[in-house]
Amino acid sequence: MSMPTLALEDRDDLFAFAEEDPNEPSAVSKKTPWKVLIVDDDREVHAVTRLALQDVTFENRPLLLLGAYSEEEAIAMLQRERDIAVVLLDVVMESDDSGLRLVRFIREKLENDAVRVILRTGQPGCAPERGVVATYDINDYREKTELTSSKLFTAIYSALRAFRDIRALESGNRGLERIVDASFNLVQPTDLQHLSTEIARNLATLLAAEHDEARGHASGVTVVDGNGGLEVLGGTGRYARLASNPQNGGLESEIIGRLTHVLQNGTELFDANRYTAALSTPQGVHAAVHVSDVEDINHSDRRLIHLFARNASVTFENLKLRSELEENQREILYFLGEAVETRSRETGNHVKRVAEISALLAAGYGLGSDQADCIRMASPLHDLGKIGIPDAILNKPGRHTDAEREVMKTHAGIGYEMLKHSKRPVLQAGAVIANQHHEKWDGSGYPNGLHGEEIHVFGRITALADVFDALGSERCYKKAWPMEKVLELLREERGKHFDPNLVDLFFENLGGILQICDQFSDAKAA
Repeated sequence: MSMPTLALEDRDDLFAFAEEDPNEPSAVSKKTPWKVLIVDDDREVHAVTRLALQDVTFENRPLLLLGAYSEEEAIAMLQRERDIAVVLLDVVMESDDSGLRLVRFIREKLENDAVRVILRTGQPGCAPERGVVATYDINDYREKTELTSSKLFTAIYSALRAFRDIRALESGNRGLERIVDASFNLVQPTDLQHLSTEIARNLATLLAAEHDEARGHASGVTVVDGNGGLEVLGGTGRYARLASNPQNGGLESEIIGRLTHVLQNGTELFDANRYTAALSTPQGVHAAVHVSDVEDINHSDRRLIHLFARNASVTFENLKLRSELEENQREILYFLGEAVETRSRETGNHVKRVAEISALLAAGYGLGSDQADCIRMASPLHDLGKIGIPDAILNKPGRHTDAEREVMKTHAGIGYEMLKHSKRPVLQAGAVIANQHHEKWDGSGYPNGLHGEEIHVFGRITALADVFDALGSERCYKKAWPMEKVLELLREERGKHFDPNLVDLFFENLGGILQICDQFSDAKAA
């Protein structure tokens, strides 16, 4: 249905409005345009509207004017172009309520609350303003006879401002969701290297998330201020390979300069396509993260990224403190195990070798990293019960009598009784190991004569590691065995003293086990 559009007396005003825009056209044309959809069955309305808006820009971005001449065409256009900012909508087209049905389609079917709808009507009687505004989610209501070019300009500007602000809020909400997700990811890592890689990866993803063409191309690296300069802890993208060369090998000198600057000043640096920030905390953590190859970092992005960096700093500090606490616990357990070994005139490095060999076997046996670390920390307690054995028996240079041997056997139960009441997982594991590391696969061990898999895997692993190292070490009652003889005994005791699968695993990893023996040798300790 053809309806009058702008009043004839306003046509001079309309043409006067279409003056040359002061912005540089070439600069404006490079900007992503604002999409405005004209929905009207009158072609003259389309022509006049295009003429009125042809040189309009908003925030130095031009308008892209799209057209639809029916409700059906408009639906197809809205489904195809999901980023339309403004709809200039006629009420009466194929039917008296075509425009109103289209409003419902936009808000309910497309669930598009961002696009601004300016209702234009030449027959206000068909759609009274008060009822339409109260019933439908529209943003402006204008009679075509009152819509001069200046008022059209004002309406478009107001609608674009509202659309921009709604999109900014939506982007902010999505950004906050990404920050929450990314911050949650930082809770999962169990060591600083893993956390450092996650910080770099999540930050690169956040900075590229709004730019499809940049997704997956951003590269991040996390470093720590070590004694000898920057050390790479983790990276992603083109920086991923640097983690294997921690002394900043491969980092560009400019990037090193940026990282050094933020570390010294506790600040962050934003460029058009780079971000560098210190992760330093009051507790003395001196780390920094850098991300390259992102598209753009706007003001909203900066606030969100700053929030993520703060969360990363706290997580980094907490994990570092946790790592230090675990290391302190490990040292205390080593010292405790070494104290027992020293009392029995044996080298304290025995417990370190048993710990590392046990952890290696646990990992190879298929136990998780947490369990492997648990046995590493708990195995030094395997002979804790020797603290209750009299010196005359413990340090006797010759062979024990049967009675003395029975007293020595009690150290398994003594260690278990000392540790069994603890609720700490490591000490609970220590209690099991102390009690079962002299049990044998064929059931001939002590103190309970357990058989096969009745023996906890921690006990089976520690038993093998302990016997291997004890035979190869000098004790008050014997000389160290040659390695060939030790390995021969392990083969002979496969399926008797030791879990056969563990013996096989031991020989599969013999090279790594011998490296542990060399690293913690008694000669190096001396």
